[in-house]
Amino acid sequence: QLKSNNTILDETTLVSDCLKGKSGAQRLLYDKYAKAMYHTIIRMLPYPAEAEDLLQEVFIIVFTRLESFQAKSTLGAWIKRICINTTLKHLRKNKQVFIQNDEIENIDGAMEEDEALPFDVNMIHQKIKLLPEGCRIVLNLFLFEGYQHKEIAQALNISESTSKSQYKRAKQLLQKELKSLLYEE
Repeated sequence: QLKSNNTILDETTLVSDCLKGKSGAQRLLYDKYAKAMYHTIIRMLPYPAEAEDLLQEVFIIVFTRLESFQAKSTLGAWIKRICINTTLKHLRKNKQVFIQNDEIENIDGAMEEDEALPFDVNMIHQKIKLLPEGCRIVLNLFLFEGYQHKEIAQALNISESTSKSQYKRAKQLLQKELKSLLYEE
């Protein structure tokens, strides 16, 4: 618990220093959180240049709203919420396409849930980046960000059943793609 209190104290001091305009405080905050936020964005936007631009937008928002940080959560969680909301706003603005649940066909050769594959994390992330836009976004929000389908539906302005079907389709496509790699070797 002492470590937790020190983290809160460090975050409070960092926020306070940023608000006071202390030299290097904003840079320190950016350096501390930028990499993690970039990874959050790049999971939903597969284009590095677009993700980098959005990361800059996220930190502009963070610095302009820093006085509203109330330490009800960690600073990292607060920044991540801004990051996800900014990314979702960007996706909505660019009208990402989500296939309605009645349009999704059953994909032949989908693997069983319990079937394990011998792949490393980087290979899986690369395959996730190749998923269709809607599938990739829902999969990332559900698996990596911990959103529930109801929250995803609200955030993306789609039905809950569309969120669920996009997630199912993403899993099927990913499993099929990874399974095909086994036969290439």
